[in-house]
Amino acid sequence: MSIRKVPIIRGEYYHIYNRGNNKNTIFLDDEDRERFVKLLYLCNSTKNINFREDIIKKKIDVWDFEKGETIVSIGAWVLMPNHFHLYIIYPKGLAFDDYEENRNKISTFIIKLCTAYTMYFNRKHKRTGSLFEGKFKSVNVMDDIQAKYLFSYIHLNPIKLIQSDWKEKGIFDNKKAITYLNTYKWSSYLDYMNVKRDENSILKTEDFPEFFPTKEKFEKEIFEWIGLEE
Repeated sequence: MSIRKVPIIRGEYYHIYNRGNNKNTIFLDDEDRERFVKLLYLCNSTKNINFREDIIKKKIDVWDFEKGETIVSIGAWVLMPNHFHLYIIYPKGLAFDDYEENRNKISTFIIKLCTAYTMYFNRKHKRTGSLFEGKFKSVNVMDDIQAKYLFSYIHLNPIKLIQSDWKEKGIFDNKKAITYLNTYKWSSYLDYMNVKRDENSILKTEDFPEFFPTKEKFEKEIFEWIGLEE
């Protein structure tokens, strides 16, 4: 996975996503999802961290590891069977050495993340070669309307797993959809619902517009999207 020819602009917000080669599944079980989520936290560091050497062999809890300065700020995320979505900014305030200043920080982070996960996945599932479909995709988030849509889009994605055509036909069972979202741990939905868990450490919400300062406002937005009365 090479550095992108068109650099992502520092200080702007981006929707980042990538999927498996030929749309193949990249998360086969909860162990795979758990590893990716931990890497989402660990790879967001200016340090070069080796999961096997620094975490497994030293018997360190990932969430207790002192990873130092982060590369980017993550505002939302979700894992789906064959792809993932992230809402990211590379803040203007972060300081790096001269070598790092010449590289695109979001690209650096995504390359670290996807490379580390591919190595884990290939070793575990006894396969070789690339896991992801070339370079990751990025969409510049231009305004507040697009940003609010993206928050809802990312967090509502898992509904596809219980009703694949919900966007076209509407949700058949709204309460079932809400219940599913409240039990789906592979996104930042639970973090915005104020569920206390280790994964809270992935987000850095202070670097993003404060659209949903409370659980109630976030929940109201989700309810409005799927047409469920409070």
